[in-house]
Amino acid sequence: MANMTTQEMETIGYRGATACSAAGITYRQLDYWARTGLLEPSIRTATGSGSARLYGFRDILVLKIIKRLLDAGVSLQNIRTAVEHLRSRGINDLEKMTLMSDGASIYECSSPDEIIDLLQGGQGVFGIAVGKVASEVEGSLSTLQGEVDGQVIGGEGNDELSLRRKARGA
Repeated sequence: MANMTTQEMETIGYRGATACSAAGITYRQLDYWARTGLLEPSIRTATGSGSARLYGFRDILVLKIIKRLLDAGVSLQNIRTAVEHLRSRGINDLEKMTLMSDGASIYECSSPDEIIDLLQGGQGVFGIAVGKVASEVEGSLSTLQGEVDGQVIGGEGNDELSLRRKARGA
């Protein structure tokens, strides 16, 4: 993934289980967030029973950010507002952004001065450096399988069948 362009990365789709693994969430959370419209997959939505949703890199990045905000106690309602904002941004913009929250509101800070202003307000805040989260997601996805037009790509032979074969020495 490290030598792929942003455009190439955005064409790879990852199945739900892979997205969950890379974002650190449960499948139940992923399914609920898709059904309630918090974050629908950008590559392919479910089109009935048996069809697989496919999530793009940016989707997984936003899923990981949602998880971090939830873990910090931010309400799902405030997270929905933040996700709407993130959806409107390109992936390059996201990686330069720092999200700050006081546990209630979420602020976008795109420069060190904005972060300093927010911190001088006196309230306790925490920050999420989106570029660092993006690097973590890239690292996770580099060992997992994705799809482009139905063709499986990536992964390093760590699917269940490959792991069983390795364990048997076959």
